[in-house]
Amino acid sequence: MGARALRNLLRIAAALAPLAASAHVPEPGPAVPSPWTWNLEAWLLCLLALSATGYALGLRRLWRNAGRGRGVSTLQAWAFALGWLTLVAALVSPLDPLGGRLFSAHMVQHELLMVVAAPLLVLGRPLATWAWALSPAARRALGRLFRTRGWSGPWDTLTEPLLAWALHALALWGWHIPAAFDAALHYEGLHILQHLCFLGTALFFWWSVLGHDPRGRYGPGHATAYLFTTMLHTAALGALLSLAPTPWYAPYIPLTSALGFDPVDDQQLGGLVMWIPAGLAYVIAALWVLARMLLRGARA
Repeated sequence: MGARALRNLLRIAAALAPLAASAHVPEPGPAVPSPWTWNLEAWLLCLLALSATGYALGLRRLWRNAGRGRGVSTLQAWAFALGWLTLVAALVSPLDPLGGRLFSAHMVQHELLMVVAAPLLVLGRPLATWAWALSPAARRALGRLFRTRGWSGPWDTLTEPLLAWALHALALWGWHIPAAFDAALHYEGLHILQHLCFLGTALFFWWSVLGHDPRGRYGPGHATAYLFTTMLHTAALGALLSLAPTPWYAPYIPLTSALGFDPVDDQQLGGLVMWIPAGLAYVIAALWVLARMLLRGARA
């Protein structure tokens, strides 16, 4: 299985350019090759441009008032930039339409959203930076809104580590049920909802484990435990996909075969993406959390 999956990985990498297609939702019949087609949906490009512009403007104003590197460090600003570029790679580049033809490409797209873009965006402190893009009056009004119970109550609930962990796990396992996954492939609205669930729950999860807890309710031990258990259950799902003797998702069978790949090998490769590289990301994050704890202890 491993050798076959590796051979298919090399074939897929060689075929990326000529086999990218123009839409993510599978169409009846074999996929028609279309080289280097990008997903240029206007609403998506507008949201990405707005988020980047707001962050750049807010960062400029913040550093002009507080000094360069204060409030948001240069490293945090770079983290946001890399996270934003990862969103572009996952949602705008030819990887998006290719994910409608190959399960393995779809899995790469999902992992980029959940274990690369989400933690980098969280580390970039986007909420505080976006607030600085507003006028002083609007910023004060927004601050008053954030202090109200109507906002702080739901926010504290969604960023509570156990609930954030559970919601992320539910989204991950729920959307990989064959009926749900197949429906997302057929209906663009469900496909967008799927990506929103993956990215949204990942943002809340990473927010809860990367130290955004001003009340000091949870320590590094909690974060490490949630990261470790997330690595375990995502690895379990990846292993199930990798070891399954038959394809789980029927819409991919004719499309993957039309591209010259075996559907089982393609699914195994996608499972390996979730099992190993994604699992390694959680391990690295846990080690980073523990290293920060040790450094704080050494300084103390």
